[in-house]
Amino acid sequence: MLVNLSHHLLKHTNHLACSCWSIKSFNSWALAIKNAASSHQALYLYSKMHRLPVPVDSFSILFTLKSCTQLQNLAVIQHLHAHIVKLGFSPHVYVATSLLHAYVVTSFESACTLFEEMPERNTVTWNTMISGYSRLGDVERARAVFEEMPLKDVASWSAVIAAYVNCGYYELGLALFREMMATESSKPDQVTVGSVLSGCARMDSLGLLVGKSVHGFIAKNGWELNVELGTILVEMYAKCGLMRKACWVFELMPERNVMTWTALICGSAQHACSKEALSLFEMMQKAGVRPNELTITGILSACVHAGLVEKGRKYFKMIEECGLEPRIQHYGCMVNLLGKAGLLEEAYEIIRTMRFEPNIVVWGSFLSACREHKQFEMAERVIDQVLGMVKPENDGGVYSLICDLYVLGEKWDEAERLRKLMAEENVRKVRGSSFIRSP
Repeated sequence: MLVNLSHHLLKHTNHLACSCWSIKSFNSWALAIKNAASSHQALYLYSKMHRLPVPVDSFSILFTLKSCTQLQNLAVIQHLHAHIVKLGFSPHVYVATSLLHAYVVTSFESACTLFEEMPERNTVTWNTMISGYSRLGDVERARAVFEEMPLKDVASWSAVIAAYVNCGYYELGLALFREMMATESSKPDQVTVGSVLSGCARMDSLGLLVGKSVHGFIAKNGWELNVELGTILVEMYAKCGLMRKACWVFELMPERNVMTWTALICGSAQHACSKEALSLFEMMQKAGVRPNELTITGILSACVHAGLVEKGRKYFKMIEECGLEPRIQHYGCMVNLLGKAGLLEEAYEIIRTMRFEPNIVVWGSFLSACREHKQFEMAERVIDQVLGMVKPENDGGVYSLICDLYVLGEKWDEAERLRKLMAEENVRKVRGSSFIRSP
């Protein structure tokens, strides 16, 4: 079976026949598989072992599984599974756990079946299942597996905390972190701390107190502010408006990447520090760091806050110059920028020619600008289209805005009709919020 599969993949590895390197140059076949340049090469070598034949050991199987998992090809994993069973390696806990990981990324149903059938499990086995449920967004089952574990290590705690944070259950993640801190057997590592700080950054001021405490924990342990930890700290402080603290962490970092710069730029833009955001962007370019889509969103937002139309146009053009694809967020920023400046025809042209179907946020920005500049005729072009896509439970602010526009245009009957519709549909605008959401 596996030999037939190798013939199918041989077209990807024909260059091996004329390659100057040889299996003899390695201490073992397992090492050759481990050092293979691609998953196809690893599978080719593993198949060749059986054609010669060469006795198989657990290491050659483990390295083949690890390499072929990257293909995310269920058929390949099933072939390897059948071969493992035939060779009698299925009870081997390390082989079974590696196979479990391969199924987690290809067929979680098969992973669950294999997990139940495993005669022996180690901590890595249990952690693999926790991560699998986390990938599916099933945090309750991930926590249940965690509670069932006979022994937990740092990776176990980290996996569940990450599951909570990745699925938006930040408070539950922080609660589990506090429980971990009270457990003498497991102390957080940098992976755990990274997940916790990520949750704190997304809780804004509510997570700031915990975030500061975690920052102190990092300093107390003498950990270097690597790119991952430093970037999350910069993001957390910047989102909470503590720009001096964010800049201080930024300066302490021995290495920064595009996400580090972007966190500081977006934080500056969010808190209306447009001049600082633009200055940071220039510094980033001089440092030779290429922006990504989120960087451009941040810098366009800064232009919106400061009303910098020409700079906004310049940075919008820069998207494609940097080899990036314009996103709906970029179009939304430009509509907002041009609309606030009263350039409604240009804003409408952006909407009309954009590569995406405009969403309610983009239309809301445009209609808000029409109201601000008392241009009902411009708004009238699109009101029917917008009314066809609004949802009463989410977009009460848009209904109110269109009512205002009807009144502005002295369309009293239409305004009254829409008010009655809002009453019938129980449409209400959430107090203290705006219908303008981030695109």
